Amino acid sequence: MRRQRFAPPPCREFFETLMSETHVSPSSSTASPIAASSGSSESAFRVAALQMVSTPDRERNLAEAERLIAEAAADGAQLVLLPEYFCFMGFKDTDKLAVREPYQDGPIQRFLADAARRHKVWVIGGTLPLMSQEPARVLNTTLVFDPQGREAARYDKIHLFNFEKAEESFDEARTICPGGEVRTFEAPFGRVGLSVCYDLRFPELYRRMGDCALIVVPSAFTYTTGRAHWEMLLRARAVENQCYVLAAAQGGKHENGRRTWGHSMLIDPWGDIVAVRDEGPGVVAGNLERARIDEVRQSLPAWRHRVLSC
Repeated sequence: MRRQRFAPPPCREFFETLMSETHVSPSSSTASPIAASSGSSESAFRVAALQMVSTPDRERNLAEAERLIAEAAADGAQLVLLPEYFCFMGFKDTDKLAVREPYQDGPIQRFLADAARRHKVWVIGGTLPLMSQEPARVLNTTLVFDPQGREAARYDKIHLFNFEKAEESFDEARTICPGGEVRTFEAPFGRVGLSVCYDLRFPELYRRMGDCALIVVPSAFTYTTGRAHWEMLLRARAVENQCYVLAAAQGGKHENGRRTWGHSMLIDPWGDIVAVRDEGPGVVAGNLERARIDEVRQSLPAWRHRVLSC
């Protein structure tokens, strides 16, 4: 696929660009290091969500990501998904400014391209901080690399998390500039829709993606919001779009004191959980079956019954 350059959108243009045209470019961890679905077929495409507990040490995080990618690839994964903030979770929100990179340059981006090429897998790089047009804010960006190490897609997180409850306080807009364009890319098994964490609460985003075989959701849900809403939101997106959903999460107690929910999982088009891991670093793997998508859509053709457009 031809490499495309995407200029970061100015923050002040967010609401204008948001409506721009879409671009095509078991419930606990197991004793095994890989939580995996059973069964396979010649038509299956194997995917893996990589769960991490990232730290303020970029190099240590990249080494852990490499270990998990290698583990997933050895298990037969053809596409791997890293979690949001896989490369860095600082002590303060502003710490990410120190590791931000210009687009198409920097050690994090080189790591992702090299890992895809080395293991011959599709790598969806969670998120990393890219330079924006504002010196005090970054773009929270997902980059996709094909098995040859070529960039296949870019998505800048659109919806920015804001949460206040008791002693918990989060406001991503203080340090992150929102993206403004819906992004998908074509993989061997079909279209893949890109989203990040808080995007999960906005179903209109997923309708704008069109007919996807897979939706990915790299995330860092808090323990509070994750326990309450994570699974139901993921299953709802799978059911309403009648496609697979792969979610890679941060999961555990971080060095900065934050606790994330984890529960990385793969969900099928009927809303059934194929594989899941509760907390701690590890690999959640399973197979995408085109026949399963077709079966669900033929038995309950809700996709064809839509009347209202978003």
